Amino acid sequence: MLEDPAVDPAPETVEDADDAPDEDGAPTPVWRPVPGTSWQWQLTDLPIDRSFDAQMYDIDLFDAPQATIDALHAEGRIVICYFSAGSYEEWRDDADRFPSTALGNDLDGWAGERWLDVRNATVRTIMTDRLDLAVAKQCDGVEPDNVDGYTNDPGFDFDGTDQLDYNRFLASEAHARGLSIGLKNDLDQIGDLIDTFDWALNEECFSYGECDLLAPFIDAGKAVFQVEYGGAGLESTICPQANARNFDTLIKRWDLDAWRISCR
Repeated sequence: MLEDPAVDPAPETVEDADDAPDEDGAPTPVWRPVPGTSWQWQLTDLPIDRSFDAQMYDIDLFDAPQATIDALHAEGRIVICYFSAGSYEEWRDDADRFPSTALGNDLDGWAGERWLDVRNATVRTIMTDRLDLAVAKQCDGVEPDNVDGYTNDPGFDFDGTDQLDYNRFLASEAHARGLSIGLKNDLDQIGDLIDTFDWALNEECFSYGECDLLAPFIDAGKAVFQVEYGGAGLESTICPQANARNFDTLIKRWDLDAWRISCR
């Protein structure tokens, strides 16, 4: 069935050593969704359309108004806040904080974006400040994007080891603040990061024949939020494959507006 299921209570969370303590010193549970968690992803064309029956909404950290986050919480939703952790975006409020020495090559096809040197201390400080903003806005977790620069042409000589260090840094800092964190793409390092991240978000693994690489998340009981880009009709070929893999797959348009088809 392609209709959206009714909103069920968010899956239970579990605690681990990375959970941040609350005021009483007890661990704060971090949201760790299981396969079968319904979701919606909208980063553009505000306001956010809250009419979908989805347990989790993934929205932009900077652009989403506090009132929207509050309304989603009042409806019982989990709110994940998107930001780019591996690229500079010239339109962001904190863009002037990035040192010129940390700005690399342009991201192909994305005007106004440049790869970041993930080894740079100032870049890391800015990212912890963004995590603090997520806490201040009461996001339940974060979706840091572009955490696979080493597989592209970033303009720096950092390698997979540097990327692993950065991605683990992001996860550790998120968990220290009680935030859930998803691994965005970076398929080649899943084996090293499966125990560090709470869920995965993937773009177009079916189009690129890479879906087998996401199996460790499913095997660990962690949700794989997966997207294929296209229009109505694509679901007839994608959804049977996605459901067989226990992915939570959406058909979305490239601009990530509200429109979607949910495979289950």
